[in-house]
Amino acid sequence: MSTVPTTTNTSLPVVAATVVQPSKMPVVALVGNPNSGKTSVFNRLTGLRAHTANFAGTTVEHRRGRVPLVGQTAELIDLPGLYSLDASTPDERVARDIIAGTGPTRPDLLMLVVDATNLERNLFLTSQVLEAARQADMATVVALNMFDEVDKHGVTIDVAQLARDVGCPVIPISARTGQGLPELRRSLSELLTTPAAPQVDTQCNCGGCGGCSYSQRYDWAESVARRVAGEPSVTLGRTTERIDRVLTHKVVGLLAFAAVMFVTFWLIYSLATYPMDWIEQLTGWSAELLGRWLPAGDLRSLLADGIVGGVGGVLVFLPQICILFFMLALLEDSGYLARAAFVMDRLMRRVGLPGKAFVPMLSAHACAIPAIMATRVIDDRRDRLATILVLPLITCSARVPVYALVIALLFANNPLMAATVFTGAYALGIVAALVMAWLFKRTLLPGETRPLVIELPNYRLPSLRSALLQTIDRATVFVKNAGTTILLITVVLWAAATYPKTSVGDLPVAAQSEIAELQQSGDAAAADHLLAQYSLKRSVAGRIGQAIEPVFAPLGFDWKMSIGVVSSFAAREVIVSTLAVLYGLGEDGESDALTQRLRTTTNSSGGLVFTTATCLSLLVFYVLAMQCLPTQVVTKRETGSWGWAGFQFAYMTVLAYVAALITYQTASTFGLG
Repeated sequence: MSTVPTTTNTSLPVVAATVVQPSKMPVVALVGNPNSGKTSVFNRLTGLRAHTANFAGTTVEHRRGRVPLVGQTAELIDLPGLYSLDASTPDERVARDIIAGTGPTRPDLLMLVVDATNLERNLFLTSQVLEAARQADMATVVALNMFDEVDKHGVTIDVAQLARDVGCPVIPISARTGQGLPELRRSLSELLTTPAAPQVDTQCNCGGCGGCSYSQRYDWAESVARRVAGEPSVTLGRTTERIDRVLTHKVVGLLAFAAVMFVTFWLIYSLATYPMDWIEQLTGWSAELLGRWLPAGDLRSLLADGIVGGVGGVLVFLPQICILFFMLALLEDSGYLARAAFVMDRLMRRVGLPGKAFVPMLSAHACAIPAIMATRVIDDRRDRLATILVLPLITCSARVPVYALVIALLFANNPLMAATVFTGAYALGIVAALVMAWLFKRTLLPGETRPLVIELPNYRLPSLRSALLQTIDRATVFVKNAGTTILLITVVLWAAATYPKTSVGDLPVAAQSEIAELQQSGDAAAADHLLAQYSLKRSVAGRIGQAIEPVFAPLGFDWKMSIGVVSSFAAREVIVSTLAVLYGLGEDGESDALTQRLRTTTNSSGGLVFTTATCLSLLVFYVLAMQCLPTQVVTKRETGSWGWAGFQFAYMTVLAYVAALITYQTASTFGLG
């Protein structure tokens, strides 16, 4: 048996977060099993009127949104998914307390989402919620979701009998198609106007042995399901079982997962080309328009080169990010991602991570911050800490603009190769996370891992509307980031690259003579371009870049790229705007696309700056480096120590540097430098 070192502090506290002020309007709490379509129901009812917040006094996140009802508006709260009220994680405990009426928010009404295609399994939680609602004198309505799937398979559910059995209104709906939502809104309005707690005895408390309560709950769920629907699970599960024989196979399942990811990335590059071109054209047109309207000077340079060039250089990758999130939303809604978790569990357990870590790792493809917070579902503290330490290695959406820029430099007109390298970058992050987890579990954090227990829902047709809403939500976050953090950093970098101002008289005699010769020959544009290059080198940014260039030169980075790397430790995607500003201020063709400008940039000896070796080195560095200060703050909050956050930053930086060094030197050896 492994021993746990007493010197290792693995205490992972849950600390207080921002308090959410109680709402003055009626509050409806959304309850349900994972994979019951609860989030899809939330999106259908609230549309784009939702926001994310923390429950008062906790770090448990939830979504709130306003729902227009008949004659009033209610606030809908999406509680964390539950299988039962016997909570073991902070998220489950908060959800349980709210359902019981003792949590940080007391709802006026509980809306229980039940999967009609898995009625018996969902009724176990239903029995617990009904009992808690009756004790708390809280009105309850059951939204019988995925009713379209039931109809499609020819299964009949006696909704009236089910309503009598559960003692509250039951509304058959489909979040995917919108079926039954008007009736659900009317029922919500009636219950908020005339609340009535559920009047049903699930006969779960016999006062006998300790396991009797569970046994009677399961008996009640089975009897109700058989009475109202016969055995729908037998009919609805046959297709799922046939597909799962392939997609959950220990070998074919992994190959299928890799194929799905490859197709996703191929779509990202093949479909995003046109909107990206439109954004590039709009950026170039805006810069040219500012050049016509404004006289030459710092204001025009700030607006055209700093703001339009910098922020526009990041926004151009918005279409690729939208396609990525749209595809992931479809895969999740279809039920496939649960199979991916099941397939990956075999691999994860071999490296020492628990199966529950797959959910945070999947979330990390969007952002490491909510992924780190999602590790609260992991019971063992050492497993949780190991997962937190490796999650930032998973490719997040902030890396997508960097990947897209570098891969565009390498394979501008080859979507197949671009998708292959993109898949390789994602795979490198996953492999690095698994390898580091294996090392941590055998050195710093030894201990046995627990097997994965996960529900595999029936396959279903995903909701395009729900996927679009999730995509718009993620795109909005990205645009807000570009309009705030990235904009601020871009303006600071522009100022650092512009000041102090340099005139011809400030330059060395040799440089003055070179510029004078160009002016005398009538090539004023070349003279201005040369002065701009000298000015950039003598600026604050130029001096800093040249000072740190020796550190990054072995990786193939010049001083401009070195500034980009350092500045992006605040946020990864900042390097795109940094390169747009630095290479725009000192180069010709400012209205050209950033990729075209970088592809033709040469160094002092006349060679290309962005060679194949340099691009590969830059890509590897950004796959592995920790470049996100907010993630570091969350790591400190979740682990309770800046020591773990510092260790995470240090090991990832060293790993990225060494891997990029090996990549560049190897590629250069083979003539790609």
